[in-house]
Amino acid sequence: MRIGIAAPIWYSIPPSGYGGIELVVSLLAEGLNERGHDVTLFASGDSDTDTKLVSSFESAPSARIGEVYPDLMNALTVYENIDDLDLIHDHSGMIGPAIGAFANKPVLHTLHGPATQEARRLYDRLNFGLYFNAISEYQRRQFSGLNFVSTIFNAIDIEQYPFNADKEDYLLFVGRMNPEKGAHHAVKIANRLGRRLLMVTKMSEPAEKKYFENEVAPHITQNVEVIGEIGQEEKARIYSKAACTLFPIEWPEPFGLVMIESMATGTPVVATRHGAVPEVMTQGQTGFIVNDVDDMDAAIERIDQIDPAACRRSVEEKFSAARMVQDYEEAYERILAAYDSRAA
Repeated sequence: MRIGIAAPIWYSIPPSGYGGIELVVSLLAEGLNERGHDVTLFASGDSDTDTKLVSSFESAPSARIGEVYPDLMNALTVYENIDDLDLIHDHSGMIGPAIGAFANKPVLHTLHGPATQEARRLYDRLNFGLYFNAISEYQRRQFSGLNFVSTIFNAIDIEQYPFNADKEDYLLFVGRMNPEKGAHHAVKIANRLGRRLLMVTKMSEPAEKKYFENEVAPHITQNVEVIGEIGQEEKARIYSKAACTLFPIEWPEPFGLVMIESMATGTPVVATRHGAVPEVMTQGQTGFIVNDVDDMDAAIERIDQIDPAACRRSVEEKFSAARMVQDYEEAYERILAAYDSRAA
């Protein structure tokens, strides 16, 4: 099968720091390549891949996030090469699928974002020409009516997250410095409990810095350490030794890689009940899901009840890269069969 995978253009594949979608795209591209498919990855030129790499930019234009031009050039590069492909799997923003809906080859678009009013309006308009994949059943319900082929969970390379049953007495927050991710809640919780907190966080954009300065920094005490972005190996090490990972989100997260990264190392999660959290976690087995952020304190105090080995098993069973690659491969086969039948 000749598969074109359109990645977001903003970060390299795989990402050197922040970049959940980019991580998933990398695992998928390499996995499909290992299974014998002819894979073309459309991504920035500084990406690292064993597949054929086609780039519209020599390096990821991270400083230009939000501009139309890089996203448009990336999408045009994809569809200039469409004659050499059997199918395109698009993971980019809104411009890629907008062009893909009018392509003369089948296009699968994986929805990575929330069902905002603008997103629903756009994808409803493109529903005639695209196949869709959701990354959780929660997300799929929010985008009801689209031409869904499947719901396929995101995944991680579990081998990059060593298991550790011996924990230290610190709490962990991993995520963008953004109010929706709840960094301010994590700091306040640590202060209330008198616990050490490590914060592995992306804080490069103006809005992220402003939020940190106004809502987070005023509450930081000597027990809180802001680490910033770090490499994969160091991040996995910090995950593996944490008593638990805090996931105090305030938005309908369509998946949440942080949860499975943490659980893979044997570290349980305490999360608020938003979006796909109840699909990713198992209450009382891989951590605790609470209805309100104020309930997190009591859950953290009970975190020793969670078996680290159960956390690891959950990821091995549901969120492995091999499972994700196979599920997508089966989805491609269904799409090609439906597309060929429709064309006939």
